[in-house]
Amino acid sequence: MKRYVLILCLLIPFFVEAQIGGTSTYQFLSLTNSARVSSLGGYTTSIKDGDLNLVYCNPALLDESMDNNIVLNYVNYFAGVNYGYASYAKNAGNLGNFAAGVHYINYGEFVEADETGQILGSFNAADYSINLYWSKSFDSLWSVGAAFKTILSEYERYTSYGNAIDFGITYNNPELFTASVTMRNLGYQFTGYSEGTHEPLPLDIQFGISKKLKHAPLRIIAEVHNLQKPVLSYTNPETDNLTTDPITGEEVKEKSFPNIMDNVGRHMIVGAEITPFDNFYLRLGYNYQRRAEMLISTRKYLVGFSMGVGFRIYKFHLSYGRAQYHLAGATNHFSISANLSEFYK
Repeated sequence: MKRYVLILCLLIPFFVEAQIGGTSTYQFLSLTNSARVSSLGGYTTSIKDGDLNLVYCNPALLDESMDNNIVLNYVNYFAGVNYGYASYAKNAGNLGNFAAGVHYINYGEFVEADETGQILGSFNAADYSINLYWSKSFDSLWSVGAAFKTILSEYERYTSYGNAIDFGITYNNPELFTASVTMRNLGYQFTGYSEGTHEPLPLDIQFGISKKLKHAPLRIIAEVHNLQKPVLSYTNPETDNLTTDPITGEEVKEKSFPNIMDNVGRHMIVGAEITPFDNFYLRLGYNYQRRAEMLISTRKYLVGFSMGVGFRIYKFHLSYGRAQYHLAGATNHFSISANLSEFYK
């Protein structure tokens, strides 16, 4: 069975249409949900250690160790925008593992005005996603999972509704490594913001691998995202070497080894997690695409880098993550989790 699931995951990229930022709706589905994920670069699909927050990235990571776990997350985003994520998990024996989660983002209050600038009032904008997760282990090494998302978006008087599904398969061998293939946000916008319009969702096919060193308190993580879209770079007439296509007359970017390596780098995220002692974690991540797109060449600073810390106090796991998107701003992520069963012992 696991052989057929793996083949299906490998074939999916050839049957889906590539969509990425700027060409799809419900972009909030691609936001980082937790402090740990944020501090490791933005995607974490291949760590299987009982962290319920990681199920948002890959439903195949959900397992029986998360039974009765609850997680709460808050993110201080940009320009007064705030968002959060909460989830709860339950083991159902032979039926597998189940979890439910709510992801929301509040864009705040806006001033409503007509074409002449006359103030008419105010309005709010927000996005919501209610997620249901399921996973099942085939044996001690292989597991699969799926997520079903119900999406609601409200901008002033404009409302949109859609559904999306995630799939994941994970190979976890603690003696060797953990690897995952995931497909996120495959779905459809049933009701568009205007009548008769339907926009694609932010599909993302990812591969991740992690290794926890046996004789050192270190875990290394590597993630490859947007595999369905080979080229993530864009054409910049001011900096790119452009030539004119003799047939179409359009300017095209010359292919060169630096350009190829730049595009490969935009697909990759690397991270590391250090455990200097029990129940205390230091985390660091690097997102090359974020740095390439948001960097100011004269003041590079730490754009694209992220860092964080995690620790346990009493029966609670607390985490903080900070991701530097631009010289002018960074996001702050706060997470708290607990196993409710521990409070009844």
